[in-house]
Amino acid sequence: MAKTKTSPARKGKAMSRPYAGKSGVKAAATPQVKAVTAGGTAAAAAAAKAVLREIVAPPAPAPAVTIVARLHGIEVPAAPHLDAALRQAIDEGRYEAREIRAALACIPKGARILELGASTGIVGAVLARQLAPAAMLSVEADPRAMEAIRALHSHNGLSEVISLRNAVVLSAPDAAESVELFLRENGVGVSILPPDGGEAKPVAVPVLRYADLAAEFPHDAIMMDIEGAELDFLRHADLSAVKIVVGEFHRDVYGRPGMRECRELLAAQGFAMDEEQSRNGVWAWVRV
Repeated sequence: MAKTKTSPARKGKAMSRPYAGKSGVKAAATPQVKAVTAGGTAAAAAAAKAVLREIVAPPAPAPAVTIVARLHGIEVPAAPHLDAALRQAIDEGRYEAREIRAALACIPKGARILELGASTGIVGAVLARQLAPAAMLSVEADPRAMEAIRALHSHNGLSEVISLRNAVVLSAPDAAESVELFLRENGVGVSILPPDGGEAKPVAVPVLRYADLAAEFPHDAIMMDIEGAELDFLRHADLSAVKIVVGEFHRDVYGRPGMRECRELLAAQGFAMDEEQSRNGVWAWVRV
């Protein structure tokens, strides 16, 4: 049988026909495929880069962080409550200096620390950086402080070291589910009593019962600055698993009788005051 010859023209058409595949649908030639045919390897590489530039957008730059103060290796980002006087106190090492000194002297490295009253978050951040705690939980009642504290922790690489909760810790067994506190007009902080004069903004804050918290987060050290609520806390708290309590005590809230009662309550639970580290309303108590 005679073979039919294919003309050169027909051969060219056959070779340029797009591949149909098993489905029989012809694949359209993309601009990138045409670039490969026309320009070879160099053109193909250029086309591929162009496609990648369109598909993979560069990541958005991280927002710039303005550092306004530094303390014991902690960089403090700008926040609305950090006015010029407070920034200066932090930079000069005067901010909560007695609390920080007592805590660093008395709390051992690797402790499990419960911080009651995180305030700006700076004291807790210093303890976390300097003492390398096995675990740390900071509790702050003021809901306005949460964002700034988290930013402080994040910037200093402490987000995985310190857990943060917005609550009030009460030790009374019949404590309510929430309490009404009063926000300070300037700065961060709440009070159990409305300020003298002017308007005070009340806020409902969730309550953590201390017995439940101690079961959830066992700890051997307490750092406490809760603006006068420490007396009521000590009246009901079982501190048998705690070895060290460092805190600020507020005679202006409960007077000399209240200060005396705080001493008696801590002594009754087996603590002795570290006289060297305790001064001017900041006390360090160590289990004996």
